[in-house]
Amino acid sequence: MDILKAATDWGRAEAFSISFFILFGIVFIVTGLGFWQLGKTEFARAFIYPVSIAGIFLLVSGLGLFFSNKARVGGFESAYQQDSTAFVASEIERVDKTIATYQTAAFKVFPAIAIIGALLIMFMQKPVWQATGVAVVVTMMVFMVIDSNAKARLEDYKVELDAFASNQK
Repeated sequence: MDILKAATDWGRAEAFSISFFILFGIVFIVTGLGFWQLGKTEFARAFIYPVSIAGIFLLVSGLGLFFSNKARVGGFESAYQQDSTAFVASEIERVDKTIATYQTAAFKVFPAIAIIGALLIMFMQKPVWQATGVAVVVTMMVFMVIDSNAKARLEDYKVELDAFASNQK
């Protein structure tokens, strides 16, 4: 088992997954522009800012994650060449922290925020608040879907790291 290949494959898969944040960010921004140009009703015009802001948030999040992931993957080979045992140990520690973060964010915080957005839709009568609720719910759904897949991929990577670490002993 080549752990360097596994780490690099995980990093590439993560970069592909992160590109969906960027894609959805662009789609949201274009949608906001569409509401701005074509929205004739008060409700349609209410979507301009919430959807555009959500798009900017997704785009910035995606770009930040993409470049930090690219830098991390670029350093895998040199870190592995210096000390493979330390590389695997640091990756296991990082993966454990990240899985715990996913567990909290993707399965507790994001659903709670989506529920708040749904409550805005149901109980607020002004179109801008309802549009904000829709944008919040859809944005949190995007985060939950992408992060749940990333968490599953990370758990598979952790199994490979653990197997490699136990073979080194």
